[in-house]
Amino acid sequence: MIKSILPTILLGFFASISVAQKKPNFVFILADDLGIKDMSAEGSTYHETPNIDTIAKQGMRFTNGYSTCQVCSPSRASIMTGKYPTRHGITDWIGAASGVKWKRNDQLLPPEYVHELPKDDTTLAEALRDGGYTTFFAGKWHIGNTPPEQHGFQINKGGFHRGSPPGGYFSPYKNPSLKDGPDGESLPIRLANETAQFISSNKNKPFLAYLSFYSVHGPIQTTPKLWQKYRNKAQQNPHQGDRFIVDRTQSVRQIQDCPIYAGMMESMDKAVGIVLKQLKASGVADNTVIIFTSDNGGVSSGDQFATSCLPLRGGKGRQWEGGILQPYYILAPGTTKPGSTNATPVIGTDFFPTMLELAGMPLQPEQHVDGISLVPMLKGQTNPDRVLYWHYPHYGNQGGEPSSIIRSGDWKLIHYHESGRDELYNLAEDIGEQTDLASRQPEKAKTLRKKLNTWLKETNARMPIANPRFDPVKRAQQDENTRTIWKAKLEKQHAKFLKPDFIPNKNWWGSNVTED
Repeated sequence: MIKSILPTILLGFFASISVAQKKPNFVFILADDLGIKDMSAEGSTYHETPNIDTIAKQGMRFTNGYSTCQVCSPSRASIMTGKYPTRHGITDWIGAASGVKWKRNDQLLPPEYVHELPKDDTTLAEALRDGGYTTFFAGKWHIGNTPPEQHGFQINKGGFHRGSPPGGYFSPYKNPSLKDGPDGESLPIRLANETAQFISSNKNKPFLAYLSFYSVHGPIQTTPKLWQKYRNKAQQNPHQGDRFIVDRTQSVRQIQDCPIYAGMMESMDKAVGIVLKQLKASGVADNTVIIFTSDNGGVSSGDQFATSCLPLRGGKGRQWEGGILQPYYILAPGTTKPGSTNATPVIGTDFFPTMLELAGMPLQPEQHVDGISLVPMLKGQTNPDRVLYWHYPHYGNQGGEPSSIIRSGDWKLIHYHESGRDELYNLAEDIGEQTDLASRQPEKAKTLRKKLNTWLKETNARMPIANPRFDPVKRAQQDENTRTIWKAKLEKQHAKFLKPDFIPNKNWWGSNVTED
């Protein structure tokens, strides 16, 4: 009797070992220019994001999750390398002017920066590929002219050097790495379908599917149907008065009621739903880690002025929390407790070591030098707070100023390179960064500034220099125009988006060719 049941016992034993040792799959979803306050899970009552919300609700939501920069290329490179921008050298979005090529009338000349993801670095994709993973990339790359295939991705659908979709959000895409679909096909839906097909074809082996949306980067484009839906929603409680305030250098949106942007949000969320549905259909949802984040804050200024990041100050390109605090969700089946949150400050460099540990692979601390594994936190344990740093020695298109930042505990200090002054905020008490405490807490400011200076020196941070062509009189006139002429134009333009007869062009950017 014992002999007859022994093979069955052994079979079950080895089967359990096989399941326990099976590598998890990874789906990494990176949105572009998505503000943390754009999701309904984070408090938006205008945008509708049920699928993205599902990731937050079923996994762990880090309430102090940051990108390493307030613009895209630096933070994307940090995810890939596990390094701060000061180390990998990409400190601005690739394509921005720098040095003597900087022609704007600003007080400083931004420093030169690296325009290519360094080949000497081992990327996240290369590490997983070498560990037996099949690697797939879809969407926005914008980390140099060398494509994803040269940095560890075996399949690439849509990634090349451009930061915004050259053909817009509806086919024809004019993308050398993505074949056109039927006229009017939605770009985020296409990228999701490509990702879903990859998952279906690779469900029997470990994979990394890196879905890097172009959404919701400008140009803002949607369909007549979605515009009408969100135009009607905005009219249920119409905004009265101005939509913008001028915060130092630029107008900043104060309300979420842009129906074009809301339509884009819904399309991206629908795309996320396609991927989540495919994971279940392929039978791999219970063994797939899903990560969702954004490369920088929402476009409340510059670009398209399309959303509001309130109660956070600023947005994309700016040094306040609206520019760097991101949705940061990790769903690791069997590891994360559904609906859990963690308030420990974490950052984009942490994804690399976290994914390696979840994959059961050795960490590479010499590579992801600025990241730590979040696995203990995902399991409900606590990690001691650490100091986080940022360095953006450039001028953002959205009004951002050359600055460096340190966060230690609840304290955040911003150092401005134009004037040399510091701002100090207690984020636990002042998430909107409205009360500068530098003059009231001089010792705290001095201590943080010393730590920041040490870090800048240790990482060989490049600094801006004085602009010999700077004209302060001309600058004063530019600032006055920002407060008057340009703000008035913005108010008029964004009010027009909600008029019942609004028609952006003859064919709604081509979207109505295949609209549902």
